[in-house]
Amino acid sequence: MNWRICILAAGVAFLAGQAVSDTGETSGRAADAPAWTPKDGDEIRFDVLRQGKPFGSHVVRFDVSPDGTIEAHTEVKLRAGLGPIPLYRYDLKATERWRQGRLIELEGKVDKDGKKGEVTAESDGNVIDVEGTAFEGNVPATTVPASHWNIAETRASRLLSSENGQMIDVNVRKVGRETVEVAGKPVPATRYLLDSDIDVTLWYDDAGRWVKLAFSTRGQDIDYVLSEPY
Repeated sequence: MNWRICILAAGVAFLAGQAVSDTGETSGRAADAPAWTPKDGDEIRFDVLRQGKPFGSHVVRFDVSPDGTIEAHTEVKLRAGLGPIPLYRYDLKATERWRQGRLIELEGKVDKDGKKGEVTAESDGNVIDVEGTAFEGNVPATTVPASHWNIAETRASRLLSSENGQMIDVNVRKVGRETVEVAGKPVPATRYLLDSDIDVTLWYDDAGRWVKLAFSTRGQDIDYVLSEPY
């Protein structure tokens, strides 16, 4: 199962203001999207469902230093099995550090059924130096990691994988307005379609917070359900 787009780690390109894409240009596709800035101690906690049944969790926790540096810690755990027999296991841990709206460091490790990947990245002037199992080289300093809570990715055409450093081509378009349920309450949201090797549907509320995700793969429906507001 390919989770490159569906569960990659957290990041934010709008911490000091306007979100930017990896090219440094703002696309009209999401030009009206608000920029939510996390506070120290904020946490996003999703229950992940497969065919409506528990599949795992996706948690993003934020630490904000007195100097304004923001750390986004992501942990994803997915499990599938037949009774007590495990059939699928996915574990991702990643940490991103941001200062003045730019990514300064990224560390990520993934274990997908025993297949491991990792990436480290560090800001170096006008570029980010990436060393990963899938890619090594420099990418623009404005690159946005593939982090669905970060609405800035709706403005990007390429995203950086927090699994293995791969640069992923994407096409994102705004679908329209919908109401989604968050912790049993209706929340107005905007729906986006992220087109890559797997089509992912994302919803963000009027503050720019990630509130829902859905996609299908191998005939199975995967849904992210926000367990509580943030």
